[in-house]
Amino acid sequence: MLYYLLYPLHKYFFGFNVFQYITFRAGGAILTALLISFFITPSIIRKLKKLHIEQQIRDDGPSSHLSKVGTPSMGGLIILLTLVSSTLLWARLDNRFIILALFTTVWLGILGFLDDYLKIIRKHSKGLSAPAKLLGQIILGLIIAVYLYSDPLNLEYATKLNIPYIKNAFLDLGLFYIPFVILVIIGSSNAVNLTDGLDGLAIGSLIIAAITYAGIAYLVGNVKFSAYLRLIPVSGSGELTVFLSAMVGAGLGFLWFNSFPAEVFMGDTGSLFLGGAIGLVAVFIKHELLLMVVGGIFVVEALSVILQVGSFKLKGKRIFRMAPLHHHFELKSMPEPKIVIRFWIVAIILSLIALSSLKLR
Repeated sequence: MLYYLLYPLHKYFFGFNVFQYITFRAGGAILTALLISFFITPSIIRKLKKLHIEQQIRDDGPSSHLSKVGTPSMGGLIILLTLVSSTLLWARLDNRFIILALFTTVWLGILGFLDDYLKIIRKHSKGLSAPAKLLGQIILGLIIAVYLYSDPLNLEYATKLNIPYIKNAFLDLGLFYIPFVILVIIGSSNAVNLTDGLDGLAIGSLIIAAITYAGIAYLVGNVKFSAYLRLIPVSGSGELTVFLSAMVGAGLGFLWFNSFPAEVFMGDTGSLFLGGAIGLVAVFIKHELLLMVVGGIFVVEALSVILQVGSFKLKGKRIFRMAPLHHHFELKSMPEPKIVIRFWIVAIILSLIALSSLKLR
């Protein structure tokens, strides 16, 4: 919005030229989202407490979590409001990537809100049924996938996957690209949801992933940089840097209140759309497989649940003391803040490994 209001004024004063630069608007998006978050979060937390919208604690979970009873939940609304408002202010709204990113964010935000609403307010213990939640994610993924298949991001690489760390290595999925895109969006959305179990764990790891993909999106959207680094060029995708920067700012603002001991939890209202948005960006900038590295923390958390359930059903034995993986370390008497910080450190390392793929090809 600010681009359309202020950039045309460069005819009268050269200083308004800065609004054409993605880097400037990305910085503005971070600061705006951060400031909005600081301003609205305290009042929203008070409102959530007043309405008794509180986190439900599993009876079979770690005993240390009993102290979290009464902590407000559905704080994902804070991230949703700050992310969307900051993006609307600083991004170019005629950009198809921004339109689809906001569409995905709102869609999954509503889906997560319905799940939390049923669990917390309507007291339905399981919230939105698993089939209903999955159906909502599949419909969204199908809309995105069909759109990308019919109107490719890059005609030459329309259905091709870039294999990281290998020079000129691509896998052409053809028509199977559609279910693959659906799988990426669903998988990333649910993986972040599973990671959201300790104070600051999910949002901190998400911030690191968003920063990583913001940098890659900027390079992919720049013709010169993408040619030099031999990346698949995607015209217009650089604008996603502004969206991801707004996500970083919104995440940092939320982390201020979500860090140990948390004053508010994001709930499914936040985790579903944050994960889905990261998966969507990975698809947009043609770095889908690199998501396994960038979001390695989320992948391992989801994998630990799959292995735990599979092992118990097949052999009647548990691999971990409890899944997702962060609960396993809790039951080994590791303090919650230490687990979170160590997971963040691993996330940073994975981010650096992912960024190294830009030259190792």
